[in-house]
Amino acid sequence: MSLIRPEVTALITRASEVIWATVMTGFGLWLIWLGGYLLMPLGAGVAALGLGWGIMALRRMRFAQTIAAPGMVEVDEGQVGYMGPTAGGFVSLPELTELRLITLRGRRVWRLKQADGQALLVPVDAEGAEGLFDAFTSLPGMDTAALVAALGGATGSGETLPTSHDTPDMQVIWRRQGAGVVARN
Repeated sequence: MSLIRPEVTALITRASEVIWATVMTGFGLWLIWLGGYLLMPLGAGVAALGLGWGIMALRRMRFAQTIAAPGMVEVDEGQVGYMGPTAGGFVSLPELTELRLITLRGRRVWRLKQADGQALLVPVDAEGAEGLFDAFTSLPGMDTAALVAALGGATGSGETLPTSHDTPDMQVIWRRQGAGVVARN
C-alpha cells in the first residue's frame, strides 16, 4: 500500500526532468546568494544551464502523449522506425525533407517524408513517440516552439493546408531548405 496516490506518482514521474532542472537552477541561485568572486559567476552559470535545461524539459514534457495507439516507435542513430500491427517502416533523418502533423480518421499522426518520396506515418501517441522530440529538434532550422505548439493544438508557425471531406487535416511543421530541382546540361 502506497501513501502517495497513483495520479501524483504518475505526475512526478512525468515531470521528473523538470523537477531536476528546477533543483539545478535553485542550486545555482544558492551559489549566487553565497557570494564571492568565485561562487557568483559559478552560480550564474549553473543557474543558466538549469534554466535552459528546464525550458527544454518543459517542451519535452508537453510533447509526450499518453500511450493510446498500437505499435512502437524507435529512434536509433539518425533513423526513425515505427513497427505497427499492420504497417510500419523506417526513415533516415538526414534524408528527411518534410514533417507534417496530420489527422487521419480521428487520429493524429506524424508524416515523415524522405527525399525519394517514401513517407512513414507514425501515431503521435504510440509507445516511444516521446523520443521523436529530440530527433525532430536535430533537424536543421526546426522551431521547437512551433513543434510543441502544433502538437498542443495551438497555431504554430506551420502552414495549414486546405481540407475537404476526402483529405485529412495536414499541418506542415518543417521543410528542408534547399536549392530544389537543379537542371543539368
